[in-house]
Amino acid sequence: MGYQTASGVGSGLKAPVAINKYLLPREVQVATVRQHPAVLIPASAQALGGLVLVGVLTATIANGVVAGILWILWGVLLLRLIWKIFNWAVDYFVVTSERLLYITGFLTRKAAMMPMNKVTDMSFQRSFPGRLMGYGEFIIESAGQNQALDRVRFIPYPEQLYLLVCGMLFK
Repeated sequence: MGYQTASGVGSGLKAPVAINKYLLPREVQVATVRQHPAVLIPASAQALGGLVLVGVLTATIANGVVAGILWILWGVLLLRLIWKIFNWAVDYFVVTSERLLYITGFLTRKAAMMPMNKVTDMSFQRSFPGRLMGYGEFIIESAGQNQALDRVRFIPYPEQLYLLVCGMLFK
């Protein structure tokens, strides 16, 4: 399994068609990735922990009304997890021949971008959990301005993508 590239190298899949509407006519996708699935761990852990807690409390509490309220509260946690999964499925970090794009949002789509020629510094960092699970964070800087795209968290294959982007910046 790897990141998706325009040439089909990596995972063997074509890059998502939904990305094409954000590309300029002369622009070519070089690499496209979703955030690492580790971004879903907190919401998944809360939903699972809530399920265990509600199950135990329902078994020990004889009051049906309280049990019903607890199950409704757990349903909210489950809906929150489902919402995060939907958002994760449509969020992409895209490296093109001319720009870096970060496209997010299920209902409200946002497209943050940074032209390659405006990138003055780019680094990545990996926390200990990131090193264990295979994700990192990109920190992108431009000429003294705050940009819409300055940090991209939970990037899979950060070393490979970092080298790819650096190769494009310094050609």
